Amino acid sequence: MKAHALGGPVAWHGEGPVWDSAGGRLLIVDMTAGVVVDLGSPEQEPEAAARHDVGSTVAAALRPRASGGFVVATEHGFSLFSRDFTRERRFDDVITDDGIRMNDGGCDPQGRFYCGTMAYDAEPGRGELFRLDADGSTRRIFGGVTISNGLQWSEDGTLAYYNDTPTGRIDVFDFDGDQGTFENRRPFVILDEGVGTPDGLTVDAEGGVWVALWGGSAVRRYDSDGGLSEVVEVPGVTNTSACCFGGTDLRTLFITTSREGVAEGDQPAAGAVFAVNPGVAGRPLPVFAG
Repeated sequence: MKAHALGGPVAWHGEGPVWDSAGGRLLIVDMTAGVVVDLGSPEQEPEAAARHDVGSTVAAALRPRASGGFVVATEHGFSLFSRDFTRERRFDDVITDDGIRMNDGGCDPQGRFYCGTMAYDAEPGRGELFRLDADGSTRRIFGGVTISNGLQWSEDGTLAYYNDTPTGRIDVFDFDGDQGTFENRRPFVILDEGVGTPDGLTVDAEGGVWVALWGGSAVRRYDSDGGLSEVVEVPGVTNTSACCFGGTDLRTLFITTSREGVAEGDQPAAGAVFAVNPGVAGRPLPVFAG
């Protein structure tokens, strides 16, 4: 399959796509610009996208809130925003080292919001995973990672898929939803050398895991047993960064891309959002319970 660009670039470092079902719109982050980009409905021209500054040098990940509005992971912590992205609350920072930033995350089926971190210089082992609960409390979940990426759960909530990008693997944990614990980490897929490294991921309604390949110009789908079942080419762009299902029927796969590391004048489509109908539906992502 081959994805097509929805117009021109809308971000420098596009990441973290989320379908806002209540608003019927696609949201992404322009991560290192500290901006949430509202692309509206799939029929709207992307060049008309609204940009919302989150008051931080980084906008890492976001999810809708059950009470309305959004939770956003910013450079060093978490904040709550209204539906029009007015900040309502900023929690105490969980990161105190200016050399570290938030990078990617998502909500578990119980409505807790997680975001992982990385060092700005990608120094190995300095990344961690943090959690924000509905009551505003935060906690460190685990550390020892390098570039924390791509956290999503199986439909029954018993498995959590996770990427530490430089490992070249998609890992899977056994997840205890009552306790919020991650156990028995093991490789789910070991990517072939030369195809790119695993960045953001999403899980479809049939249990397939779709992973964006940084440096690989593609998104790959692996079935629930870890077998490669589909490849979506993203033409003209090297760095595919993340993906999500959206549209009213959740049958469109949206793919973010990045200009990071791309020479000026090269890859004019880098930073655009791409789309494809892959023949399988996604499922609604859990929202933040706060």
